[in-house]
Amino acid sequence: MYAVIKTGGKQYRVSPGDVIVVEKLLGDAGAKVKLDQVLMVGEDGKDPEVGAPLLASAAVNCEVVDQSRADKIIVFKKKRRQGYKRTKGHRQDQTVLRVLDINGKGAVKAAAKKTAPKKEEAPKAEAKAPAETSEKPVEKAKAPAKKKAAATKKKATATKQKAAPKKKAAAKKKEE
Repeated sequence: MYAVIKTGGKQYRVSPGDVIVVEKLLGDAGAKVKLDQVLMVGEDGKDPEVGAPLLASAAVNCEVVDQSRADKIIVFKKKRRQGYKRTKGHRQDQTVLRVLDINGKGAVKAAAKKTAPKKEEAPKAEAKAPAETSEKPVEKAKAPAKKKAAATKKKATATKQKAAPKKKAAAKKKEE
């Protein structure tokens, strides 16, 4: 079973179990959302029901997986020979949805929820605190390693400079 829905000015073809990214919708992660702007509903092997423009009795039930932001885009404006340049960035808000069912049909089984943290995990957090203090000397040990890398680069450039006179000597041999 599939449906064509409209949300955020765009149309999406969805089936139960699909995960889609749409324009921002209200609701926290785990909230249920009902999308009622359904344009078409169909099943394999049967003629689809097409709305004019919407199907009144159809709805798609979804679960909000995540509220996030899209990748950054750069907006650059320029007028040549005028000294005018402007750069702006933009990140669009988006919602990640998981389609549960269409009109109550084709429901997907919910994943098993994780249990609450056990009491045993709390002492582990305390054990991490002393480890953090020991990490600071490790960072100091990394600094000399960078110097060694710089020294190897200098040696590499020194070998290249020595190689140049050998090429000249080889060129003189060819001339003779």
